[in-house]
Amino acid sequence: MSTRHLTTAQALMAFLSRQHTERDGRRRRLIGATWGIFGHGNVAGIGQALVESGRAMPYLQGRNEQAMVHAAVGYARQSGRLSTHAVTTSIGPGATNLVTGAALATVNHLPVLLLPGDTFATRPADPVLQQLEVPAAGDVSVNDCLRPVSRYFDRITRPEALVPAALQAMRTLTDPAETGAVTLALPQDVQAQAYDWPEEFFAERVWYVRRPAPDPYELDRAVRAVRTARRPLIVAGGGVHHSAAEETLAAFAAATRIPVASTQAGKGSLRHDHPADVGGIGHTGTATADELARTADLVIGIGTRYSDFTTASATLFSNPAVRFLNVNITGFDAHKLGALPLVADARAALEALTTALAARNHRVDPAYETEYTDAKERWEQRVTAAFTAEDPHARPTQAQVLGLLDALVTEDDILINAAGSLPGDLHKLWRARSPRQYHVEYGYSCMGYEIPAAIGVQLAAPGRPVWALVGDGTYLMNPTEIVTAVQQELPVKLVVLQNHGYASIGGLSEQVGAERLGTAYRHRAADGTFTGPPLPVDLAANAGSLGMRVLRAETVRDLREALAEARAADRPTCVYVETETADTVSGPPPAQAWWDVPVAETAARPSAVKAREEYDRHVADRRHHL
Repeated sequence: MSTRHLTTAQALMAFLSRQHTERDGRRRRLIGATWGIFGHGNVAGIGQALVESGRAMPYLQGRNEQAMVHAAVGYARQSGRLSTHAVTTSIGPGATNLVTGAALATVNHLPVLLLPGDTFATRPADPVLQQLEVPAAGDVSVNDCLRPVSRYFDRITRPEALVPAALQAMRTLTDPAETGAVTLALPQDVQAQAYDWPEEFFAERVWYVRRPAPDPYELDRAVRAVRTARRPLIVAGGGVHHSAAEETLAAFAAATRIPVASTQAGKGSLRHDHPADVGGIGHTGTATADELARTADLVIGIGTRYSDFTTASATLFSNPAVRFLNVNITGFDAHKLGALPLVADARAALEALTTALAARNHRVDPAYETEYTDAKERWEQRVTAAFTAEDPHARPTQAQVLGLLDALVTEDDILINAAGSLPGDLHKLWRARSPRQYHVEYGYSCMGYEIPAAIGVQLAAPGRPVWALVGDGTYLMNPTEIVTAVQQELPVKLVVLQNHGYASIGGLSEQVGAERLGTAYRHRAADGTFTGPPLPVDLAANAGSLGMRVLRAETVRDLREALAEARAADRPTCVYVETETADTVSGPPPAQAWWDVPVAETAARPSAVKAREEYDRHVADRRHHL
């Protein structure tokens, strides 16, 4: 048997460089590059192996371990889950910094390969630098923190153990039902150990990403459910994008005239101007979609997890006769809410449903179609009002910032956001023009995702304008990868909205009786509260110091010009604007559905007592769907 004498780390890099995916006849490299920050736990192993591999395994330099995972996730999402990146770190804090990014990847069903260094397998010295000692278990390291947030985890304690573990890792990354974060923990001594590897291990390997077809029995039940429904509503989730089913969904909606609402992950499944598109659903949804949800007798979930934002904490689907039909590639999600399951790839299932219903010339009642199209038109008028700035010399509201972007972008632009008040405004107001334009990570809603994710997206979509929209609170969480964007000469566009604190949580805090404690970026006042003048923090200067070109905008007119200049820029550019608050200028429409954040059951302060009364009123509407 022919063998190759390599270290474990060298063998892993050689193996990864030969892995590919294929779906619908298109082949992609599975691991496009490896991000790395080096320390004593990976510099002599993976670091040296990357030097050896040269162009076979491109290396990307990061500044923060969590951010590197976010960049890899952004790349994977933009690549349709057919390609991703690996991320390597040293042991100790470098490894534990991966946990948040890993959780985000797994929650969102997005593939990323994590390669943290680990303590010595042979234990020549115990403990080593950065080692966590667990007196009751000698085989535990900080990397065990990654087990619950990984879809597959293994610790490679001998070189030959890499062979089955690497194959299982690739299987998981390319399985559309199982994918998420995959962790191969690599003890630093094992990384450097040599072994005679079988040549077959390095053969080019193609992982076919399957499209499971629906079971005939489940399909027949699904068709009967659709045909007997009078007020059906589709809830399009991220699975529509993951299976590249956007065109199929558009054809299905055009044939049946069933309205389509979208989750945060599913927004953009239909263009905003498709007649059947009724916008976002749930707590941050449109009035059109939420009213349809309240009266629907059949909810057709396609690739959705039904998070509490989507269901308005189990209060939204209030028709006593409502039933659910869930199209999902995982049985776990397909059976939620007591649904009829249709376990299949979203595109394959929609094609089968379209064919079966077309044979019966099925479509909804014209009166129902007129009802939701008229409601959609009324909502569009509210969007236009929120986007419009009457005075070009005034400070813009957050919604008006989005309105200026809406007037500027084309279907090529990609908007990235994850946390704060922006996701709600975007879900309600943004007019998505293409399937990959709307990139809001709201499964884990991780502050600090946007800037590194923009780097990953730009790497996956060179030539397309990529916008990272962040508030000041999110910016302060994770600005370090600006340096990476500058180093890589990636023309990402960063829009920083300065509102002096956590606007979203500030509003929620007030709503639940916590009186905005700890949500404003202000000096302490004489009474000890943070109600003094705003902190003299200059985020624009910070972005400039990290190498970005910075455009400051004070008025609506300034901002319009700055955004246009940023879009045309060929280098990383930041647009900085201080926004007007909704307290003084009308903003976007308020929430159209509830969200359950428990309020203190007993309190002395009137604000909390009143909030609890309101909470109890909403809780009474909650129901289980069985």
